[in-house]
Parts: sequence; structure tokens; C-alpha cells
Amino acid sequence: MTVPNALSVLRLALIPVFIWLLLVEEADGWAFAILLFSGFSDWADGKIARWLDQSSRIGALLDPAADRLYIVIIPIAFGIREFVPWWLIAVIIARDLALFATAPLLRSRGLVALPVLYIGKAATFALMSAFPWLLAGQLDSIIGTICYPIGWAFMIWGVGLYLWSFVLYGYQTVLVLRRMPPQNAAAT
Repeated sequence: MTVPNALSVLRLALIPVFIWLLLVEEADGWAFAILLFSGFSDWADGKIARWLDQSSRIGALLDPAADRLYIVIIPIAFGIREFVPWWLIAVIIARDLALFATAPLLRSRGLVALPVLYIGKAATFALMSAFPWLLAGQLDSIIGTICYPIGWAFMIWGVGLYLWSFVLYGYQTVLVLRRMPPQNAAAT
């Protein structure tokens, strides 16, 4: 297993640990540490893959899978703890479900996925940045007072970019459907 893939697997393995720490133990400090590690390792795995020439197909699947799981699981956990409103969580999850629902249409055209948009990466970065700030914002101290608005600034930007990337991915999907015939139709 390559170093970048090991980092992605570790990020995935830390999801249930994060849930347990945040929801069962309410050990927010340790949950915060996992968020920081996950954010850093998300950045590092790509850099290491390029630096060591260890890019792989499995890595191309593991990294975005970990991102998607974090972006769905963390807001749900935050909703349970009442850190963020449920309507906001619904917006985030609905966007991912809608994009996931286009997968069969893309596969019928011979595509596995749409090309990655940098605005989508920026949205993911903003959301992943919001989570530790929002968690730190729950502290009853000056640190919490400072971190809370920073977390919400990242969250608002992240959700805005997330929705805009949804519009752009939707446009790409429509173009694919119009320009590329289904593979079965092309073979006849």
C-alpha cells in the first residue's frame, strides 16, 4: 500500500472514532484533533502522491470517498449536538445525493465521473475548514468566541460554493446527455 493510500484509509478509519468521541464521549478536544489530522492528511496525501509518483486508481477513489463521508457525517454529528441547523445539513446531503444519482446516467454514456471542478475542491476545502473552527467555537472561552464566527464564515462560503459547484456539475451532466449517445445506442 502506498503512503497516500494509507493516509486515506486512516482518514476513513477515523470516521467512527470521530463519531464516538463527539457523540458518545463528548470528548471535543480529541474530536477536534481528528478533524485537524484529517484535514492535513487530505492535503498531504495528494502532495505525497505527486512527489513520490504514487498516484493510483485506488487513491483516486479513496480520497474523494473519504471527503464525501466526512462532509456528510460531520454535519450530521454536529446536528445531533445542535452545532448547526438541520436545514443546512439537508442542503449539503441533498447536493451529494443528487450528484450521486447522476452516476447511472454518466455510466450509460461510458463515463465513470465528471471532470473535477476546482470550485468543487474549493467548496470541499471551505467545508472541511469550517468543521474544526465550528467545533472549537463551542468552547466557553475567548477561543470559542473567536472561532465560532470564523467557522460560520467558512461554512457559509463552503455551502455557497458547494451549491454553485452543483449547478456547474448539473450543467456538465446536461451537456454529456445531449452530446454523448448512450453506449448501447451507439453500438447499434
